[in-house]
Amino acid sequence: MTRGIYIVANDRVQENAIALLNSIRRHNQSVPVVMIPFNEEYHQVFNTLNRLHDVQLFPNLEFLEELTQKVGAIFDRDFLKLPNKMRKLAVWFGPLQDFLYIDTDIIVFEDIAANLDYLSEVDFFCCDYHHAGEKLRNIFSPVVIEQNIFSETDLEDVFNSGFWASKKGAITLDKLYHTLQECSQHREYFDFTQGVTDQPIFNYLVLKHIPKRGNLVKRPGGDVGSWAGSKHFQERNHILYDKEKPLKYLHWAGTPLNPGQNYWDIWEYYRYLHEGKPAWQRKLSRLFSFLKP
Repeated sequence: MTRGIYIVANDRVQENAIALLNSIRRHNQSVPVVMIPFNEEYHQVFNTLNRLHDVQLFPNLEFLEELTQKVGAIFDRDFLKLPNKMRKLAVWFGPLQDFLYIDTDIIVFEDIAANLDYLSEVDFFCCDYHHAGEKLRNIFSPVVIEQNIFSETDLEDVFNSGFWASKKGAITLDKLYHTLQECSQHREYFDFTQGVTDQPIFNYLVLKHIPKRGNLVKRPGGDVGSWAGSKHFQERNHILYDKEKPLKYLHWAGTPLNPGQNYWDIWEYYRYLHEGKPAWQRKLSRLFSFLKP
């Protein structure tokens, strides 16, 4: 496999994972998708995604376990509560040469793998307005500015860690473990006040070791936002638009993905794209439709 998509999942997020894969396969039937197990409770979701969409399992489970154990040994639990959250680091050491990483609380509205062409120009890219809207919030503390840890230009490249792309080998294993150790000794660099987990450390790693970076929203013509907390997107034929421009994807990052919440209807459409909606789900949908103002 040369290019494709990674996800991290376990049985707990099976419904979201099915919705995501349904949306991916609606636009691309053949792009390889590799699932990294979040923990040992992954067999149900993997079997389902493999049957429905030919999703493949990350081939080196021993490496995943070793990575998790090393991360757990590097970080105190009061600094990084869930070492398994860092399993997405394995994407730089897996079977895909060029890859997208996509969280399971995302729905895509296009052939999302086509964006990998941008890796001919950069070694890493994201597609969000995090810096424009949040600045360094949920990533770094003011200490990184005060101590000149990164330049102002570098800090404009901070990103949401739920959707991004890179290349195998852009981060080496030695650099990875050395940088994680460095991070563990400087918790004052990071902003965990809003409950984020892996995002601050991922940003530190990328900004430190991958200089050729890009952001799809900063290219000429740009791209629209993707956050489900934005309530102004309009739906047309099961695709969301910001004015006249279609979204690439929608991400419920930090936003409830529940009946009655933002864009639940469109998530529900993709979740049940290839099967009938259960009776209880139909009743729930009618109830929340009735309660809408």
